[in-house]
Amino acid sequence: MPIKRNTPERQKAAFLKKITRKAQRKLHARHSHTQVWLGMRMFGLVGWAVSMPTLIGIALGVWLDRQMQSQYSWTLMLLLIGIGLGCFNAWYWVNKEGRRR
Repeated sequence: MPIKRNTPERQKAAFLKKITRKAQRKLHARHSHTQVWLGMRMFGLVGWAVSMPTLIGIALGVWLDRQMQSQYSWTLMLLLIGIGLGCFNAWYWVNKEGRRR
């Protein structure tokens, strides 16, 4: 007796296998896409978190240097303080985002 190759059960199993593969590919693509945008968002967050306190420190330092004559450079001191605050700020937000994920 010959075996039928395209029985309804086989067709149903092949169809389910095909659907499962497509669903897995979609989920993988969606997850990969999300990871790219998460990376871009974190890159922007860190950039702004560091650059804004640094620029504010420089602006305040330049203004103080013009207002007061001193042997120390306020610009340089506030630049370093701004970078330090910015790095701490970036660490805080990255750590917070990491805990949320």
